[in-house]
Amino acid sequence: MTAASAADLLRFRLLAHGLAGEHESTPKAVVDRMLAVQAQDFGAACWALGVRAPGIVQADVIAALDAGEIIRSWPMRGTLHFVPPADLRWMLSITTERMVNGLTLRHRQLELESPDFVKAQDVVTAAIQGGRDISRADLMELWEANGIATAGQRGYHLIYFLAQTGVLCWGPSHKTQQSLVLLDEWVPESRDLGHDEALAEFFVRYVAGHGPATMKDFVWWTKGTVAGAKTALAVAGDRLTSLTVDGIEYWMPTELTGRASENAPTAAEKSAVHLLPGFDEYLIGYQNRDVVLDPEHADIIVPGGNGVFAPIIVSRGRVTGTWKRKTTSTRVTVDPRPFSPLTSAATTKVARGARAYGRFLGLTGEVGPPG
Repeated sequence: MTAASAADLLRFRLLAHGLAGEHESTPKAVVDRMLAVQAQDFGAACWALGVRAPGIVQADVIAALDAGEIIRSWPMRGTLHFVPPADLRWMLSITTERMVNGLTLRHRQLELESPDFVKAQDVVTAAIQGGRDISRADLMELWEANGIATAGQRGYHLIYFLAQTGVLCWGPSHKTQQSLVLLDEWVPESRDLGHDEALAEFFVRYVAGHGPATMKDFVWWTKGTVAGAKTALAVAGDRLTSLTVDGIEYWMPTELTGRASENAPTAAEKSAVHLLPGFDEYLIGYQNRDVVLDPEHADIIVPGGNGVFAPIIVSRGRVTGTWKRKTTSTRVTVDPRPFSPLTSAATTKVARGARAYGRFLGLTGEVGPPG
């Protein structure tokens, strides 16, 4: 175990997230690095990839989804994520049982029983097998026509269950959304890992894209167990190393230590300002977020604890404000909402970030007056 400072921890995290050091060049490479990128807000998730791969545009993310290079499903926490296709099945092998068991009461309230799920699977499989896909709206109509009620969240829970059990996933774009496909057809091949090997891979890949992080962070992120995390650490062996900051033990990939020591932070990295989307993994990917966010500002990021995370401004590794956007057919205006007044240098960098965001969307990006 190595002692480190809070500044060291932030430096490592920025490197792990691909926000410092060498950047990725494709959406696929970002998702491979992160393992899972929260994606219930589709536009925000696309920008989470864009900010980590400067130069790509939103159309590149959609093209990667259409090509099956990245996949959107519910690998954990009952939340949509972008994940590498080859990794989804072994992730589900760890998370599905706990996720499905946790919905027993809700399924009972919705009067959903085993025969309902079996019938729903049979109907959708017959409709789209052979490489076809179906929109969510059309699937609801199909189930209703076959005597399967979808009102009152029943339809959502049917889709979620079939995705969680490896039958369905979101596939190619369909108008402004994605359509559903059969996972076995969309991703015919994947990595085959044993249970303990999968646990270790989960931990190693999590900290590769998020570390340094604590065991509690990993357990929260996967909604797993402490026992599972301990098994993961034991199996991972020397692929992981630990450091302690203010008496707390954090884990990170051993290779990240060498990468950080070989690449001293540049002046530009030290003073970088990032416009990150709502629900970004840099903040949401941890059980304890105090490392990057002062608790006194938490209610600004998630007003009233409503679960909706605002887009954030990150400066020198810390969350220093939020931002909003206004979009027209040709322009996106970023309105920064810093916790304290921006310096002239920070204002310049926010404007640079707004231009980058505009390029990503195919619009002219500009910054408005601070809120």
